[in-house]
Amino acid sequence: MSEDDARPDDGAEESAGEQRQRKIIHVDMDAFFASVEQRDNPELRGKPVAVGGSSGRGVVAAASYEARKFGVKSAMPSVTAKRLCPDLIFVKSRFDAYREASEQIRTIFRHHTDLVEPLSLDEAYLDVTENKLGIAAATQVAQMIRQEIRAKTQLTASAGVSYNKFLAKLASDQNKPDGMCVIRPGEGAAFVQTLPIRRFHGVGPRGEEKMARLGIATGADLAAKDRAWLAQHFGSFGEYLYRAARGIDERPVRVNRIRKSIGGERTFSADRHEAEELRTTLDEIVEIVWERIERAQARGRTVTLKLKYNDFQLMTRARSLPRNVDGKVEFAALGHEILESLLPLPKPIRLMGLTLSNLERDGDEEALRRDGKTGQLSLL
Repeated sequence: MSEDDARPDDGAEESAGEQRQRKIIHVDMDAFFASVEQRDNPELRGKPVAVGGSSGRGVVAAASYEARKFGVKSAMPSVTAKRLCPDLIFVKSRFDAYREASEQIRTIFRHHTDLVEPLSLDEAYLDVTENKLGIAAATQVAQMIRQEIRAKTQLTASAGVSYNKFLAKLASDQNKPDGMCVIRPGEGAAFVQTLPIRRFHGVGPRGEEKMARLGIATGADLAAKDRAWLAQHFGSFGEYLYRAARGIDERPVRVNRIRKSIGGERTFSADRHEAEELRTTLDEIVEIVWERIERAQARGRTVTLKLKYNDFQLMTRARSLPRNVDGKVEFAALGHEILESLLPLPKPIRLMGLTLSNLERDGDEEALRRDGKTGQLSLL
């Protein structure tokens, strides 16, 4: 689906007593941190750039699209990134500059609607069903927002437009960078069923492996399973999967949040000690936990790494910020910074966990209940 072929509920009339169809936009900035660096330093434009430390224990916090072509990605050790891309240029993070650009972008959002739910500095949900400019077409609102962001910040944004949050977020990633995708009412299930299962929020690397063993590779494979089968194999997470495979999501865009803590951990069948293996394990945990944080619509200030050694000694280390963690990239980077500070480990570990705490979320307890419990969440 393209940006021109669909408009959620645009021009549709409501029947008596029928609930009005929501119009949701998910805006996601393109390689935000790296793009700000390239904007502010013309010498970096068109070149592979990584935000983060270049030392032996440094971690990539963000990578430009030029760097991503070489396989460089966030949370990757800097030495690995440099090996993949010898011409990679490292720049130190400047969160003051990122926050300044983010506030400009949020001002643009508020020009159109007060129903803005930021997920991080570089992405947010907007409910434009009733917007300030009285524009009927959500597609037009999204296009205006993208144009205003480019004009005022010299940065590009991708957008997804649909009738619920789940679909809008999927759509925003469909035509990146600098693109837009629209999924109109009646098209959600068909769209979702074309996607690889890894695109589903909450399905991390281990979840993908489990589903592959069960013969599930796409949304269509998932949609073919009934509730009972999904509950049998995935517990309470099965209900989320059942609804997601059909493009169903009734969560509203919320502005207010309450505090909560979310984390996950892995217990290994065999003790682990090698640094690269530990880094890979942490990446897997980050992927799964962050998807669950997104589903719970949470933000928090403290990242805690938990290790249990093979003699059952428990060790935790935390990093707290004076502000909320700015999305998955920084969440992963903080986790890796803690891990790198501990390497080499004095002895093998049998468990690793990662938690985001001092957390603010929107009060929708159902988002957590779908994972079977509130608070600390175990991995799929």
